[in-house]
Amino acid sequence: MTRLRARSLSLALAVAAAALGAFAVEQPARAATAAIERLEISARPIRYFRIGSDETRFGPLEFVGGLELTSTSRHLGALSSFRFLTPGEDFIGVADTGFWFFGAITRDADGKPAGIGNFRMQEMFDRSGNVSNRKWEVDAEGLAIKDGIATVGFERDHRVAQFRIEPDDMKAAVVDLDFLIPQRELRMNRGFETVAHAHPQGQHEGALVIVSEKSLDKQGNIFAAIIEGPNKGIFTVRRNGEFDITDGAFLPDGDLLILERSFSMATGVKMRLRRLYGESIAKGAVADGPVLFEANMSYQIDNMEGLDVWTRSDGAQMVSLISDDNHSILQRNLYLEFVLHDEAEPLPAKAP
Repeated sequence: MTRLRARSLSLALAVAAAALGAFAVEQPARAATAAIERLEISARPIRYFRIGSDETRFGPLEFVGGLELTSTSRHLGALSSFRFLTPGEDFIGVADTGFWFFGAITRDADGKPAGIGNFRMQEMFDRSGNVSNRKWEVDAEGLAIKDGIATVGFERDHRVAQFRIEPDDMKAAVVDLDFLIPQRELRMNRGFETVAHAHPQGQHEGALVIVSEKSLDKQGNIFAAIIEGPNKGIFTVRRNGEFDITDGAFLPDGDLLILERSFSMATGVKMRLRRLYGESIAKGAVADGPVLFEANMSYQIDNMEGLDVWTRSDGAQMVSLISDDNHSILQRNLYLEFVLHDEAEPLPAKAP
């Protein structure tokens, strides 16, 4: 068995175990105290995205750089979703083990990611306002931010809750939102992976949009909803192949960029980026759009879970991804960064 094949199989087994809840730890809730842990993060630069190749362009995506993150703290890992508080620098995120995390991307002289600074984690509060180690109560998977409010999507104990962003003292949720989709339609470990604000000047006027990972309707499409604003209502996303949705963020043109993942014992883990047309996101509609890029284990990927889009100072549209290592020694915590080019833009000429 080749090294790549062995790694692919090991990673597929680890992701499969996590999907079945093998990493859940059921312990009693504790009193409402949540100390902040400051972590020293070691970051190994990833200079090439495709293993054994120095190419940088992959369809409309241009690889900028990446990081493999490690720490002596047992809490680093399970990173599910993140959003930049300042473009390409300060960020907030949620881990599916029930933690908030905060930090900042540091950069080298060329503007490429070089490390993670000021990284800290804090346990989340459950519905009752207590710190809980029961994974099913604090399985945070999706995140959106706006006007100092973090909106978090939870699965297992399915809910969409809003928290005030206080990086040094995150407290319990201030409100649970009506997510419209009937509870009976949500699968236990396939709930709200995507929480995103639509474009403020678009058809949904900045409204919250939620998309489940793999809660399917009778036609095999994925349940989603616009949960506020003038076009409030349930819609679905067409499931394309064996990929499930792990995160998404709206682009400036109103389209929704989604991150998808698949795994099997035969092919290992894959990731994919798909662009859902903004006009197809509507009450009663089936949203769909083209695949922009797909990667397998011959690329520097892992269990890719989180995505954000942001605009660089030179106007470039950026896409950043993170992975969830499931606290497994077989997996990695990755940060990857790309420029998203116009699909009509020609590829750069190869050197002679």
